[in-house]
Amino acid sequence: MEAIDPFVFRLSIFVLAIFVGYFVVWGVTPALHTPLMSVTNAISSVIIVGALIAVSVSTIPHIVHIAAPAVDAPLPSSAQVLREFQALEHTEAHGAWISKLLGFFALILAAVNIFGGFLVTARMLAMYKKKAK
Repeated sequence: MEAIDPFVFRLSIFVLAIFVGYFVVWGVTPALHTPLMSVTNAISSVIIVGALIAVSVSTIPHIVHIAAPAVDAPLPSSAQVLREFQALEHTEAHGAWISKLLGFFALILAAVNIFGGFLVTARMLAMYKKKAK
């Protein structure tokens, strides 16, 4: 019996979350719209914190790993350390840029979601105000 690929497992959870989210949002009565928007704004604020962490990714801990070999290992030559650092820098820099780019897009989308949520909430609350004569 084979194990399920983690990508397929996560993709199926994502697709199920889309369907559940769709039916939950469209099933909400207008009276509950404002509390629902405040919850989605709170979730988006958590996304912004995660996006800020993703944007600030650094490869400095890996440099310390190269510079500090094991206690009983022979000390590497400076040329060997330089080669390892350059190889690591090349592979890690690519991953860091992808992480920073995806974090930046998440930051922008979550900010737009929060701003739009505040606008929609303000409009919904304005509907319940008494009109001046």
